[in-house]
Amino acid sequence: MLDLLRLAAVGAVILYHYGFWGTASHGVQKVALPHLAPVAQYGFLGVPVFFAISGFVIAYSAEGRTPVGFAIARFSRIYPTFVICMTLTFLTTLLLGHTWFHVTWSQWLANLFIAAPMLGQPYMDDAYWSLVIEVVFYVWVALFLAFGIFPRKIDTIILAWIAITFANELTLDVPLFEKLFMADDSGFFAVGLLIYEHYRGRRDTRLYSLLTLAMGTATFQAVHKLERLGVHTHGSFDPGIVTAICIVSLGIVFAATRIKSVPLPDSLVRAVGGITYPLYLLHLQLGYVILLLTTPVPDAFSTAFVVAGMVALAWFVWRFLEGPAHYFVRDALTMLAARQGWPSRLGRPRDALLTDG
Repeated sequence: MLDLLRLAAVGAVILYHYGFWGTASHGVQKVALPHLAPVAQYGFLGVPVFFAISGFVIAYSAEGRTPVGFAIARFSRIYPTFVICMTLTFLTTLLLGHTWFHVTWSQWLANLFIAAPMLGQPYMDDAYWSLVIEVVFYVWVALFLAFGIFPRKIDTIILAWIAITFANELTLDVPLFEKLFMADDSGFFAVGLLIYEHYRGRRDTRLYSLLTLAMGTATFQAVHKLERLGVHTHGSFDPGIVTAICIVSLGIVFAATRIKSVPLPDSLVRAVGGITYPLYLLHLQLGYVILLLTTPVPDAFSTAFVVAGMVALAWFVWRFLEGPAHYFVRDALTMLAARQGWPSRLGRPRDALLTDG
């Protein structure tokens, strides 16, 4: 069920980029589908909702793993696909999109490190900013695993995290704190972590209190972003609608973890879950290039055609490229770690690491 929600979250982001934000950031076209703008403008919330899902999934992934095993699992899951999709975006833009977008080999090289702005280069695709936040979250989880406090001290971690968030958002406003502690999105990650606690069977009052606090923090953060978002997009957002979307969306994420199965073929559900990550990485910059090649004035038909093409390309990446790259990197890193005496799983014999990941 969470796979379907991830696709819905990515779909909301695609609606936002093609129905509201469009190519405005590059001064090419204000919106692709102006008549959808009043609805599409709230699609930006797909990203923080995805963070909540990520909080759940990462807590699940970390269980039973050592810090090294967790790091290998996350790196092999996100990095090979990122390099594939980023390179596809770069080559397409370089060969076909140079009329509208400027890319360089230096930019491609810097983007191999994901956080390209730290190396003085722009992201290859503006959507990559959220991937940096995901990586920071992974680093924190790996550190907490190394110190033996995750998930054992999850309540303390979340309370401290939320306290730092409000201290920075309401008083300090230190950019380094914002990035280091994900102060704009911490509430969403915290919701996901706590939902996993509930999924594991925890039912105490403290959990429900923390979950309520985390949901309130997430909603506050989403509303708090509106002023900056309004300046960036020249849009007008209703805080009440944003609040309602946050509460309903996080409630759906919670409910989805209680659903054991859906009346859909397993192969379809796997494909839906599989394409969400490459689709997110590919849909924006590469999609804009194809859209502008298709027609100088995007309309509903050309936009639907391009989005369908991005879905097909994401499926191709997932079906034929992502799997081999993921398993190659995972197995190579697992073997390297095993040779150094660093097990990937807790309480597992070392030889099992060659096939178990």
